[in-house]
Amino acid sequence: MDVRDNFTDFTLASNYIMQLAIDEYQADRNWTRLIDKYWNLVEDLIGDPRAKQLPFMDNPLPTLGMVLTYLVWVLIIGPTYMRDRKPMQLTNTLFYYNLGQVLLSAYMFYEHLMAGWARGYSLTCQPVDYSDDPLSRRMFNLCYIYYLSKLSEFADTVFFVLRKKKSQISYLHLYHHSLTPIEAWILTKFLAGGNTTLPNIINNFVHTLMYLYYMLSSMGPRYQKYLFWKQFLTEIQIAQFVICIGHAINALLTDCAFPKFITFLLLCNASIFFVLFMNFYLENYRKQATVKTMVQQQEATIDQHQQTVAVTESPKKQQ
Repeated sequence: MDVRDNFTDFTLASNYIMQLAIDEYQADRNWTRLIDKYWNLVEDLIGDPRAKQLPFMDNPLPTLGMVLTYLVWVLIIGPTYMRDRKPMQLTNTLFYYNLGQVLLSAYMFYEHLMAGWARGYSLTCQPVDYSDDPLSRRMFNLCYIYYLSKLSEFADTVFFVLRKKKSQISYLHLYHHSLTPIEAWILTKFLAGGNTTLPNIINNFVHTLMYLYYMLSSMGPRYQKYLFWKQFLTEIQIAQFVICIGHAINALLTDCAFPKFITFLLLCNASIFFVLFMNFYLENYRKQATVKTMVQQQEATIDQHQQTVAVTESPKKQQ
């Protein structure tokens, strides 16, 4: 019998792997053997066999390498290259890139519905289906496409660097673009389906709107009048994390056949993003509202002063 057949429960397999790794380390303190054996156990007991033959899925090193390369480029190489150069316009490139992301996000949203969330997935608890059932395979393929899409979104930051939009490259932006490819890799490698795909389908919906906004903003001044909903877009992003937090808490508090440890990580991740986006929202839109109020008060004061002067000067003119 394959050792995998004894571990249909992700949590049980995780505990078994951890204990074996500890035993191996305590036996001869060999870090190389420990890492090698640990990874082989992860592959055999937890890894989805459907992922083994896919590019970048054999181990996490290619993904970690791409994330590291991305950070080095956007923080060091790119800014150094652009230091004495004029910002690039990239008007057509941005339009077609954002259009492509709109279509891709909309397609993934549809596929999430057709592969599970409109075909019987439970909002309260949905375990992962590792079988070769057509819907399970469809969801697995979608998770891999989702992973590749997160790699493609590195281009967001690259374009900011080339256009010298340094203010757009915030800690929130870098955290998001660095972490999501790693999350998507783990999803495809170990948990391609079930509860972990709820944040993905919501993210696809949000990204369809977000890249539509970016596409309109890249089309020139005459389309600026259609960009009044920027604040609404941020509010939708915050709402997505509230939903994810509630979903994770429900899975933790109920007897859901889904790994508690993974659910806890999803809860932590959603909570961090909620805090970061709320901070961004308060810093930007509350400040704008304060400035707008101050301008309105100043205008009202000027109007009142002008009216007072007019009333004072009117009798003098009559004399």
